[in-house]
Amino acid sequence: MLTEERFAKILSLVEARGSVTLADLVDELDASESTVRRDLDQLDSEGMLTRVRGGAIAKENRRSMRDDEVSRRKSRMVTEKESIGSYAAGLIEPDDFVYIDAGTTTEQMLPHIRVKEATYVTNAVNHAMALSAMGCRVFILGGEFKHTTEAIVGEEAVELLAKYNFTKGFFGANGITKKEGFTTPEIKEAMVKRRAFESCRTRYVLADDSKFGVISAVSFGDFDDAEIITDRSPGRGFSRYSNITEVENR
Repeated sequence: MLTEERFAKILSLVEARGSVTLADLVDELDASESTVRRDLDQLDSEGMLTRVRGGAIAKENRRSMRDDEVSRRKSRMVTEKESIGSYAAGLIEPDDFVYIDAGTTTEQMLPHIRVKEATYVTNAVNHAMALSAMGCRVFILGGEFKHTTEAIVGEEAVELLAKYNFTKGFFGANGITKKEGFTTPEIKEAMVKRRAFESCRTRYVLADDSKFGVISAVSFGDFDDAEIITDRSPGRGFSRYSNITEVENR
């Protein structure tokens, strides 16, 4: 069995059982104890599982149950967000009908958007102002203004989204896991994200590596239902997924 095949099998067993013993893996993989030990050490170093005496346990997911102020988030992972935003902006084509979610990572798309023949819809006041100043045709959703994330949220925004059929949508997320999918802390914002997500033919989630393995309170989309654009291939068992695109940091 090739190394990559052993890694995949180990991660599958750990995810299914929560923990595995060294003896179990030796039997399951038909490999020597020294080989399995090396594999576990390597997977632990990559953050894909936690090595313990006599075996391994699943990596504990972190929880993120509240939104930070936009002003704080803007100062984090700036280079990574810019690289992600620049790549995402390059995916927009003439005549696209585009949804751009509120957020500090999606905001980094705006300086790199060159296509003015597309139509844009957003729930972020600052995004709408920037797009309009660039000469783009832009619509902003109506509803409740959420100061923390500077986003329009709530039932009115959800109702407006029901009439749209976007060709592409670009979303932020507070957390990404394979089981819970894409998550965010607050129900009103999650409602808007979910409805916009459902209205898009092609969906992109823009997230730096710190968002992987994090769970927030409310899910708004399944892991397999969007292309993920990130700054580097994440560990924690995600790096082999074909829906993850790694972009080069500048």
